[in-house]
Amino acid sequence: MFVFALAVVFKLCSIQFIQGDQYRSLAEQRTIKDVEIPANRGNVYSADGSLLATSIPKYDIRIDAIQPKQDIFNENIKALADSLSNYSGKSSSHYLKGIKKARLDKNRYFLLARNISYSDYIRLRNFPLLKLGAIKGGLIVEQTTRREHPMGGIAERTIGYERKDEDGNVTRPGIDGAFGAKYLSGVNGKRLKQKIGNGQWKPIVDYNQIEPQDGYDVYTTIDVNIQDIAHHSLLGQLEKYEADHGCAVVMDVKTGEIKAISNLGRNKDGKYYERLNYAVGESHEPGSTFKTMAFMAALEDKVIDTSTVVDTQNGSKRFYGRTISDSRGNGKISAARALEVSSNIGLATIVDEHYSKQPKKFINRIKSWNLHETLGVSIIGEGKPVIPEPGDKIWSRNALPSMAYGYNLRMTPLQTLAFYNAIANKGEMVRPRFIKAVKEFDREVEVFEKEVINQKICSDKTLGEIREILKNVVVRGTGRRMYSENFSMAGKTGTARTEYNNFEEWKKDKKYVSSFAGYFPADNPKYSCIVVIHKPSTKVGFYGADVSGPVFKRIAQKIYTETPLIDEVESLEVVNAKTEEQYQSFFKTAQTYITIMPNVIGLPAMDALALLENMGLKVKLEGVGTVKSQSISKGTKIKPNQIIVIGT
Repeated sequence: MFVFALAVVFKLCSIQFIQGDQYRSLAEQRTIKDVEIPANRGNVYSADGSLLATSIPKYDIRIDAIQPKQDIFNENIKALADSLSNYSGKSSSHYLKGIKKARLDKNRYFLLARNISYSDYIRLRNFPLLKLGAIKGGLIVEQTTRREHPMGGIAERTIGYERKDEDGNVTRPGIDGAFGAKYLSGVNGKRLKQKIGNGQWKPIVDYNQIEPQDGYDVYTTIDVNIQDIAHHSLLGQLEKYEADHGCAVVMDVKTGEIKAISNLGRNKDGKYYERLNYAVGESHEPGSTFKTMAFMAALEDKVIDTSTVVDTQNGSKRFYGRTISDSRGNGKISAARALEVSSNIGLATIVDEHYSKQPKKFINRIKSWNLHETLGVSIIGEGKPVIPEPGDKIWSRNALPSMAYGYNLRMTPLQTLAFYNAIANKGEMVRPRFIKAVKEFDREVEVFEKEVINQKICSDKTLGEIREILKNVVVRGTGRRMYSENFSMAGKTGTARTEYNNFEEWKKDKKYVSSFAGYFPADNPKYSCIVVIHKPSTKVGFYGADVSGPVFKRIAQKIYTETPLIDEVESLEVVNAKTEEQYQSFFKTAQTYITIMPNVIGLPAMDALALLENMGLKVKLEGVGTVKSQSISKGTKIKPNQIIVIGT
């Protein structure tokens, strides 16, 4: 027994002094742990400062029911129950019984409120007992953040949101994902939590707590007005044609700034949501919108001119054992007219006759425009273009004729738009851009400028000819239904078969991709735009001019009427200059002939007000804007303190 007692004493000393640090560390690991405090992600704003995405802090309020001393608990519990009752609408007895039972059950993690706002959190932490804090009052506060989009589902995919896969991994598409790690995410903090049983942990007072650093704010190029126009214009057409999905993108011609991007797909309930970023990620056969590229290649290589005669026959022609058809026969027409009426045969004939013996020449021309490369946009998941060439598995004798009218190759809508934007931008191809700046409050962290991909895609001669043809597409070609006398547009329609590998099956259920790519106004472009709609109901219609064209027109028309275009801004500057000149003239006259009434009609009301008051008149102003009437006629002799009424 004596030896056994010595062994026990030895073991106790060993645990206390030799292995003590190890066991204490192990005990702490099991009962106390470091946890991360998530940093608030930065906000995402539109170009004009409208809030597109923000992290909203949410709070869970609990009480450690056995932490307060008994006298403090007894003194405050009734008042706390009454305050909670006033806050939630539940009875005071509900909280009184619940908290008392939690104390008896030694519950250190009793829930009082879940997922509340910051203002409610401030209110609750000042309730009786809770206002004494964590040690004296048992207050437990746990903060989480939730990403919200004030604009709702509009452009949600492009802006980005948090999603979890089956394994619980968090991914963020769009701008939130592209700029999250570097700018938006911030730096997480750290704090201690203590295990309180049943797998639950509560925050404890930690004087070494590391506070989180919130992320920077990102200012996008999105214009909320244009975004709203694009979204609803696309949505209405998708619903009308019962289409599977579609996208619409509006880009500033000179800068490459994306002003609007809408991606809508139909769910099982028949409603349309932003499911995937089709404009950036979906690579598909572009169809007739690629005819512009093929035609420009032939012009730039000087193998044709716009007046070259092309025989499109009666709407059907064989190429290497395969028939290519047009919607109707056009006979012998000029090359320019072939593009205007979107003749498959016309473009296939041009490319086959001049490049079949040297296909690499055609491919190299296409590559010189960077059409075989991704744009390198900031949004994650850009689709890769496919431009085949001799030696590839998909190359055959029919490859060139097929490519001439937009088959046997693949491009994303945004890649197609970048090329049309270059045509509008005097040949300069710029990278589409979604971000203007990154800021920390008012301090600019980084500013994003225009990036040039290709300084000049073609000669001025080719550029002038193709711009004239694209304008005529709308005036007298396949897009003539879009024509408007009120504003000008230019572009190219596109209609392509899709999912046609089994042609016999395809004929039973025909599926098309309808598109329109172009810019406006035609002669002095401000915006470029592409609209692509997949699988419209053939019972309603499927041609690009009918399906996608009206969306393009609606976007252009609304922007034209609701957003000042560059020529209008220039006109306004001229008007302002004239107004300033007129004001200076009036001011000089008023100073020289101080008792003679001048003509103030046409002046801004506030300028007229200042001018007339300086002459000693008492002015009664009716309305705002530009002066349209004055109660004292020009040239009338006036008296000091005389009353004059000016109306707008």
